[in-house]
Amino acid sequence: MLELTDVTKRFGSRVVLQAVSLQVASGEYVAVIGESGIGKSTLLNIIAGLEPADAGSVRVDGVEIGALDDDAATRLRRDRFGFVFQAFHVLPHLTVLQNVGLPLLLQGVAQTALERRAAALVAAVGLAGREASAPRELSGGELQRVAIARALGDPKLVLADEPTGNLDPENARHVLELLRVQVKERGASAILVTHSEAAAAGCDRRYRLSVEGLRPLA
Repeated sequence: MLELTDVTKRFGSRVVLQAVSLQVASGEYVAVIGESGIGKSTLLNIIAGLEPADAGSVRVDGVEIGALDDDAATRLRRDRFGFVFQAFHVLPHLTVLQNVGLPLLLQGVAQTALERRAAALVAAVGLAGREASAPRELSGGELQRVAIARALGDPKLVLADEPTGNLDPENARHVLELLRVQVKERGASAILVTHSEAAAAGCDRRYRLSVEGLRPLA
């Protein structure tokens, strides 16, 4: 599903990613662990085509990301990617249902089907009955649940960037388990980047990112 080969990224004279290679099959949930500032978010941005690599190859379903123009890369992100961010990025002027349904709207899903699928996703993350709520009415854990539901509209690949960094330990555990279960149930692949080995414990495979590159963990 995803194949990275010798991906290298520099910012000025600083090497952020050094010859990173990784393969993620359909249905796999993979963790990349690393300290803050080591390049985890940069890695996700390169996978998503938001940041160009200086060397190497990134392929999603056989499509070379670096060969796409801006419009094609945008369509690929819209149609095949789901994003879960540490800062939630839930839109404050939209309801829960509207936030969750936004990616489906951008994909051109008809309104009736959109509302039905969005409501099912809201229920799947434990927020049934909160569809009309505004984000300001939700707790941090609930906002992250909205972000997870939004990311799981119909993605082939979910990219989760420190999704529990703003949550207390109890909410973090609930959100990580929810993300794992929902990804598996929908047959999506997922990459979780985190500084926490505990957060990565539920993943199928774990890797550590360092200045030397990416290495698998037992």
